[in-house]
Amino acid sequence: MGMPGLASRPRYVSVVGGTEVDGSVLALAEEVGRLLAQRDCIVVTGGRAGVAEAACRGAVLAGGSTLGILPGTTRAEANPYVTVAVPTGVGEARNALVVMDAAAVIALPGAYGTLSEVAFALLAGTPVIVLGEGWDVAGTVPARTAADAVDLALDLDRGT
Repeated sequence: MGMPGLASRPRYVSVVGGTEVDGSVLALAEEVGRLLAQRDCIVVTGGRAGVAEAACRGAVLAGGSTLGILPGTTRAEANPYVTVAVPTGVGEARNALVVMDAAAVIALPGAYGTLSEVAFALLAGTPVIVLGEGWDVAGTVPARTAADAVDLALDLDRGT
């Protein structure tokens, strides 16, 4: 006799990418967030600007929930679309927490912070779906569109 509701727990999918990216990347991130919310996933990000804000915006505007894992010590640094903000006070080391125990990670273009999130996810055996240019990292799975990325993320979900 299991606990009620366990089978219907939402999946947590991390969406990672740069803070300073172009509009086409932001549009992709927003679409990913929307599609994940429509599939009853919690969108996990670093909680600030750029890809994180766009993914959170897409999720919240579609009625979903978002979790922002922040580098600083206050919730005030979270973007306005973060449903639950978690200040860590550990700076960039929080990148490991952004992808911790995710069902999958969808990585959009970014810089070294994003690369570290990709690496932490791969080290944990978490599927990493790459959307857009920039990450040709062994072990990642390329996606052509936002819908493709979400489908791959949920199909490759390691069962968390």
